[in-house]
Amino acid sequence: MAAAALTREGGEDAFRRLFRFYRQRDASDLRGVVDFSAPGAQVFRSQLSISSVSDQDAYRAGLRPVSQWKAYGLSGYPGFIFIPNPFLPGCQRHWVKQCLKLYPEKPNVCNLDLHMAPEKTTDLWGQSKEQLRRKGSSKWEPRSLLEKLRWVTLGYHYNWDTKKYSANHHTPFPSDLAFLSEQVAAACGFRGFQAQAGILNYYHFDSSLGIHVDESELDHSRPLLSFSFGQSSIFLLGGLKREEAPTAMFMHSGDIMVMSGFSRLLYHAVPRVLPNPEGTALPSCLDQGLSSDLPVGSVIEHSSDEDWQVCAKYLQSSRINMTIRQVLADGQKFPEESGTNGKGQAPSEDSHHEDSKAKRHKPNTV
Repeated sequence: MAAAALTREGGEDAFRRLFRFYRQRDASDLRGVVDFSAPGAQVFRSQLSISSVSDQDAYRAGLRPVSQWKAYGLSGYPGFIFIPNPFLPGCQRHWVKQCLKLYPEKPNVCNLDLHMAPEKTTDLWGQSKEQLRRKGSSKWEPRSLLEKLRWVTLGYHYNWDTKKYSANHHTPFPSDLAFLSEQVAAACGFRGFQAQAGILNYYHFDSSLGIHVDESELDHSRPLLSFSFGQSSIFLLGGLKREEAPTAMFMHSGDIMVMSGFSRLLYHAVPRVLPNPEGTALPSCLDQGLSSDLPVGSVIEHSSDEDWQVCAKYLQSSRINMTIRQVLADGQKFPEESGTNGKGQAPSEDSHHEDSKAKRHKPNTV
């Protein structure tokens, strides 16, 4: 009951106290963590806009028909929607492969660019796949470049120094991920959502994400979408001030979170990555491969057995999270900026949105 006691204390920075509690490797009291696979009193069913996404478009994005999804809200958090794994069997594998093989490629930007020559980061997958495939269970083995990956930015590239986006640091946003995001947003009542920026975070069992608010986008009327794959985690969702104690919840592979309205600008964090609750190396939802017949126009691609073996080895000790944002409202432009080229990056390779007080919680550095 230690977590409940910390919550009741309130006062200055109650969020940080709970962050530290769940960050502890020996924090075994997880009874206060909301589990959407067995919803409790604080959880209620949310209505989805079933007619906004055709079954065909859902299939094309690798999702079950929206009528088959379950969606939940949390008391006290209007605009927060939690969708437990709505992906069709085998389709999570596509997004894992994209996050490891395709999305880290140039011209996208990653943390390794901060201290490695450009030619060294042009093919992280090619340089890492043999090392990952041979990798045993010893934590003393050298890590591959993929295992040193901490973040990748897509579309409008987030400037970690200024905490801004800019018009002159932009690359094409992946069309498959944009389509997936559009369908999820439409199902949650946000038709016309434009995926313009993405931050991919790569976590290991010793990783965390510091307390922060996603407020750099110029249009806060559009939701923030979050997709998780691989091992599980604890996610903390707080209030508009850090003095407010957060609610802890589990995120498992395939789960989607949507933060909109009041919940769009709330403090949140990931204090801890956990082994998936099934006790197996990978969650069972990742066991099954794709069916042989994909619908016409599907953005999902078949992965080779060789590629999936590399991804599966990576995920045995890791979690991948994709957060997708619409930066600008329709017709909106960036304000004129002076004295910056928009390309500044994080002061350290794994800053992970962390504020100054959270530096001690950063993942291991390369």
